[in-house]
Amino acid sequence: MMKLAFTAALLAPAAAFAAPTTWEIDASHSSATFSVKHMMVSTVRGEFAKLTGTLTMEGTDYKTAVVEASVDPATINTREPKRDGHLKSPDFFDVAKFPALTFKSKKVEVMAGGLMKLTGDLTIHGITKSVTFDVQPLSKEMKSPMGTTVVATTATAKINRKDFGLTWNKPLEAAGGMLVGDDVTISVDLELSKKGAAAPAPAKK
Repeated sequence: MMKLAFTAALLAPAAAFAAPTTWEIDASHSSATFSVKHMMVSTVRGEFAKLTGTLTMEGTDYKTAVVEASVDPATINTREPKRDGHLKSPDFFDVAKFPALTFKSKKVEVMAGGLMKLTGDLTIHGITKSVTFDVQPLSKEMKSPMGTTVVATTATAKINRKDFGLTWNKPLEAAGGMLVGDDVTISVDLELSKKGAAAPAPAKK
């Protein structure tokens, strides 16, 4: 009898395991920011106001996580309208031609303390490169005043803007060097709302 029960457990359909759950980015409580050196000495910071996307994961198994996110570069805000207009132009993001910055995850590595390395395809200015984000462990699930279940996390990465075709710059004739730094630090603060379990995949025949 025990042997029969063990065999039945091995043959149980995938539906018996935790079904994937989808979490949706709460744009009103999330942000995508960046920082870059100006004239090699100061730091300019900016934010994209429109951020959307989802996280799909089986229970609390981070290794199953799949992340897709999109940012509207036309919503860039560095607190200087002329600079924002320049960043939207063909010199930089060319928002008329490339209306979205996107990220699609490919691999998750769980590190000590629950920290994660989230690697995926980042597309900026129509160019796609593999980028790895350092991601904090998800917070505990909490109920919002609206009755939704939410979690939160923060992800950071550093990229070279020239890898994505953002090459515009100006030399600093007096001091030497360049006006805009090449390295850009990205920070994404996320609050995600639970959308319910996805339907399990049908068992293979």
